[in-house]
Amino acid sequence: MDEFQEILQDFLVESFELIEQLDQDLVELESRPDDLDLLNRIFRVAHTIKGASSFLNFDVLTHLTHHMENLLNMARHGDLVIDADVMDVILESIDLMKALLVRIRDSGEDSGLEVNPCVIRLDAVANGTSLGETVPAQAAPSTPTPEPKVAVAATSEEEPDYSGMSDEEVEAEIERLIAVRQAEDAAKRANSVKSTTLSAEEEPDYSGMSDEEVEAEIERLIAVRQAEDAAKRSNKAQEPESVKPSVAAAPVAVTPPAAPKSEPAPVAKAAPAPKKVEAKDDGENRGGSAVEQTIRVDVKRLDHLMNLIGELVLGKNRLIKINDDVEERYEGEAFLEELNQVVSIVSLVTTDLQIAVMKTRMLPIGKVFNKFPRMIRDLSRELNKKIELEITGEETELDKSIVEEIGDPLVHIIRNSCDHGIETPETRLAAGKEEGGTIQLKAYHEGNHIVIQIIDDGKGLDADMLKSKSIEKNIITEKEADTMSEKEAFGLIFRPGFSTAAQVTSVSGRGVGMDVVKTNIEKLNGMIDIDSEVGKGTSMKLKIPLTLAIIQALLVGVQEEYYAIPLASVLETVRISKDEIYTVESRSVMRLRDEVLSLVHIGDIFEVERVFDNSEHAYVVVLGLAESKIGLIVDSLVGQEEIVIKSLGEYLKGIEGIAGATIRGDGGVTLIVDVAALMQMAKSVKSTVGQESAEAKSRGGAKNSASDYCVMIVDDSKTDRTIMRKALEPLGITLVEATDGVEALNILKQGDHNFDGMLVDIEMPRMDGYTLAAEIKKYNKYKNLALIAVTSRTGKADRMRGVESGMVEYITKPYSPEYLMNVVKRNIKFNEGL
Repeated sequence: MDEFQEILQDFLVESFELIEQLDQDLVELESRPDDLDLLNRIFRVAHTIKGASSFLNFDVLTHLTHHMENLLNMARHGDLVIDADVMDVILESIDLMKALLVRIRDSGEDSGLEVNPCVIRLDAVANGTSLGETVPAQAAPSTPTPEPKVAVAATSEEEPDYSGMSDEEVEAEIERLIAVRQAEDAAKRANSVKSTTLSAEEEPDYSGMSDEEVEAEIERLIAVRQAEDAAKRSNKAQEPESVKPSVAAAPVAVTPPAAPKSEPAPVAKAAPAPKKVEAKDDGENRGGSAVEQTIRVDVKRLDHLMNLIGELVLGKNRLIKINDDVEERYEGEAFLEELNQVVSIVSLVTTDLQIAVMKTRMLPIGKVFNKFPRMIRDLSRELNKKIELEITGEETELDKSIVEEIGDPLVHIIRNSCDHGIETPETRLAAGKEEGGTIQLKAYHEGNHIVIQIIDDGKGLDADMLKSKSIEKNIITEKEADTMSEKEAFGLIFRPGFSTAAQVTSVSGRGVGMDVVKTNIEKLNGMIDIDSEVGKGTSMKLKIPLTLAIIQALLVGVQEEYYAIPLASVLETVRISKDEIYTVESRSVMRLRDEVLSLVHIGDIFEVERVFDNSEHAYVVVLGLAESKIGLIVDSLVGQEEIVIKSLGEYLKGIEGIAGATIRGDGGVTLIVDVAALMQMAKSVKSTVGQESAEAKSRGGAKNSASDYCVMIVDDSKTDRTIMRKALEPLGITLVEATDGVEALNILKQGDHNFDGMLVDIEMPRMDGYTLAAEIKKYNKYKNLALIAVTSRTGKADRMRGVESGMVEYITKPYSPEYLMNVVKRNIKFNEGL
């Protein structure tokens, strides 16, 4: 990036920040037109933008800003009162300035936008002319025209077109500027002489002077006065806005007349000084706070840093998992304490580092809130309503990526509140309310979320009216409307095509605004909660996660699969009995307190082949997104974990219902659920929740004979398997053999047998007994399967580990056949009468 581009980038960043503040300050000025400090602050900001744009040769922006600045200068000196009509014209010029800045950012030049109609309106206001009497826009000249006022006439002198001058004209202009500077210097010297003389003799004794001395003194005083007058005239001709001519003249002296914009050398030398001065001045005048030392960093660098922190978090999770495994294997060893300390320090530092990096990406939500005072002001005039906006919590911070996404939803919600919520002054007075309505915009933290609340004291939402409008527009059926709760009816405003407007206006009526709100909030894994009372008003809460890069997730198990559900979308988890699941119109539902919740099994959505559940209970994860809720049935709740979202890559991109993947602490890969897509998929999935228990009962029905009992013998030694088979054959039960843990697990997966017990050796190749037991317990059907360890390992630590992995009995070799038979009979609840 060359020097000019760097200066241009600084100019754009600073100008966009300043112009955002202008919007807010101007709306404030309209309500407090006598606030001279506020007016001076606005004037300085406009002057800063004008000076910088002039320096960078953006003539159109300079031309427009100069005329707006002239209007503000008149207001500063009491020559103009800023009312609503005047403010309309000023705000129009602000909008044009924004458009010009966008054009400069995109194309590097400010041509192509017509500003003269706005300039004419600005001048008409300055001259006291009615806006209705101004020259039509098409008659506007394409170049700046001389104005009747001296202050405006100075424009042509202040900003001559050097590119169109001949060499002689340029020389003449330089001589003129030198003459001006000499006049100033003469005035300064005269003032210096005068002050020195007066300090020496403040009151000269004229009575003791001769006639010649008196005449000489008079001539001296006249010369001083003439020099002062000449300096004042020069100042007025050069800079009517009380800005020193030396500042205006500096670019002329430094910039060669015919130099194109692309040559950075002459510009770069002069640019840094005025930029620093202006930035400091603006910061001091805005809030009076001390100027902080800051550095601008490319967002890509922060994103890369966040990715590295993500990898570090994954490493931390893996380290903690390994530490737990080592503690389990080497209990009591001396090195464990030191290892624990190192793991704790790494974990703590990683967490602190993660928080620090996340904070570098945080922005105050005031960046979004600042544009709403202007929007409310414009809507109030457009709708002929009196609306006040109250903002609290604008200092609340959240991730930059979310700040960028939250703007559009808030615009639509606030426009909706102004148009549909707040009534006209006449309607409000008739209802016994104050003439003006109020919209409150609040932001505050709630755990790992930020809550943005929009409250209006308007007419509120009528659930019955919303239902009838939806039926009328074929959004829902009458049957659906009858079963809807009030909360669900409020959610209808987010349906595509829904609108209560009697006619389409520039504000609303097309039925797309609130649909955009729902889409954007879902994209952020956020939730929307609406409360409303007819005649009182409406409160809309947006609950959004603080960041989208590293998130907290709930890990759930489905057979051998794991899924991570973003905790931001999890409202609660409940454990219910199978009897609490009902079927309504072929859909599984449950009653959760005062509402009916649709149920779907996660295995049905992702088509996971399941071993049917014999247990009497189910785990339900209640998910909430935007205004919708659903109950997701899972086989097990694994726990909460901090996860890093990883892309699936080009080949697997776009898999429905999956947002990405993460690496668990044990090194395994877990898919991350896309809650929005999952809730959409759930509507078309045929649920098998109700069928499970019936099919499970048929598979594990009553034992009518000894052969209905089934036991698996797992041992890599053929001799040991034979000994166990001989011991159990007298019972008449069905016996199945496996040579190691992997084979045993495969037999279980096939589902050909309904096992009641399993005899497991500990020391086996490929998969040992402990690991096999842990894997078996992942299956809901076999959670109550009697696992009996048969091993030669007799240590206390081995026994404890066996119990922890799920073994119900621990038999040590050698053993008698009768003892083995009795242990198996007891644990599989064998009926001796069969």
